[in-house]
Amino acid sequence: MHEHDVKDLDIDKRRNRILELLHREGKVKVNDLSKLFGISEVTIRIDLDVLEEQGALQRVHGGAISTYKSYYNMTFHDRSAVNGEEKRKIAVEAAAMISDGDTVIIGSGTTPLYVMQELKNHKNLIIITNSLPVVHEAGFHRNLNVVVILGGNINLGYQFTTGDDAIAQLNRYKADKLILSSDGVSSEFGVTTYHHLEAELYRRMIALVDKTILVADYSKIGRANFARIETVDKMDCLISNHNANKDEIEAIKEKGLEVRLV
Repeated sequence: MHEHDVKDLDIDKRRNRILELLHREGKVKVNDLSKLFGISEVTIRIDLDVLEEQGALQRVHGGAISTYKSYYNMTFHDRSAVNGEEKRKIAVEAAAMISDGDTVIIGSGTTPLYVMQELKNHKNLIIITNSLPVVHEAGFHRNLNVVVILGGNINLGYQFTTGDDAIAQLNRYKADKLILSSDGVSSEFGVTTYHHLEAELYRRMIALVDKTILVADYSKIGRANFARIETVDKMDCLISNHNANKDEIEAIKEKGLEVRLV
């Protein structure tokens, strides 16, 4: 989204755009946002105050900062809207890598849900997932062969299953491709998640597929979070955005990954 596109945004879209800027820059200033959106500083301060009340940012003198944890305090629905345009582009590219008849493991997270939405015209897919929103979306697809949801402990806030039961069930299957999301992708520290219990499940998913497709919008590139899933060289392909950190993307390429920027 270019600057000239943001001056007519409604309140919700404007506030989502503010959060996108926060996740990318780490800090925003009231006067800069006022100029960007073409609205008063008073209105911007109200936006920031509301977002702080929602736990989405921390107000500081003259603006706001992101602790990045704020993203994980949002509902799944709200998180799916952050960087939505970028996630949709990634999903279109990922869906193009799936062939009719494939068995596909789809992990949890908002970008994998976008991928599931883009698979509506694929035929005879077998979908295996630990994501409740992906299962719900699959109900609208008429051309699927089988949908398997992994049982186990349900994380209600983030809408996924995990635990020993999920891993035991997953071990019964073999798949062609994995659509994997993460909370951070670092050339040095690897592919990471905020949820350490899910990391073990993800590692098992990677071991059971022929090709791992990592889907991560630009805000995740260069970040390292709490629990490592795997090193980046264990991935086969990374799909991200053109505005991702260029130095980090080059370092990731040097690890041997196919990188697609959309």
